Amino acid sequence: MDDVKANYAGAFDGHLAFGDRPALLIVDLVMAYLDPSSPLYAGVESALASNERLVALAHESKIPVIFTNVVYEPGGTNGGLFYKKIPALRAFDAGSPLGAFPPSLQPAGHDLVISKQYASAFFGTGLSGTLAEMDVDTLVITGLSTSGCVRATALDALQYGFAPFVVREACGDRHPAPHEANLFDLQAKYAEVVSEADAIALMQGEASRA
Repeated sequence: MDDVKANYAGAFDGHLAFGDRPALLIVDLVMAYLDPSSPLYAGVESALASNERLVALAHESKIPVIFTNVVYEPGGTNGGLFYKKIPALRAFDAGSPLGAFPPSLQPAGHDLVISKQYASAFFGTGLSGTLAEMDVDTLVITGLSTSGCVRATALDALQYGFAPFVVREACGDRHPAPHEANLFDLQAKYAEVVSEADAIALMQGEASRA
């Protein structure tokens, strides 16, 4: 890793500023990744606990909270090639209990839920327009999986003009290698990767200014 950091030094050293209007975006933290019987089980219980803490803080600080989930029509007719490429996405067919949010992390009545069919929370959804209407300029991004939907969402957040701050402990993957590799690449090129403690400090700072 030291060799990689040295190779990237001088070319990928930029940083993004945390804005004035953040929102917490929780990507696909659903039972498919938490139920050991699921083909997508990833052993990410520690990420769930981190999200529980961040949601509690966001609610206390009056920071908007947005959840995403994945829902497919029977047979994946609205899932296109993504659904064909990954057979395990059948776990998200409409009505599947694996697509449900865990009991300890349920959206509150004032939280927003965005249902999607592809990796990015922006693709094929109205998320960018909703965030613009809410005057959001920064997204604190968490969820699953780091190498898939979190990465795709963070990249699109950057491209749509919302500064992405990815919380290391609040994301997870089925293996440490893609988790760490994608966090490294996100920090280098597309996002700020921060600790849970740093995310809390940033969010509390915005709350105090508000």
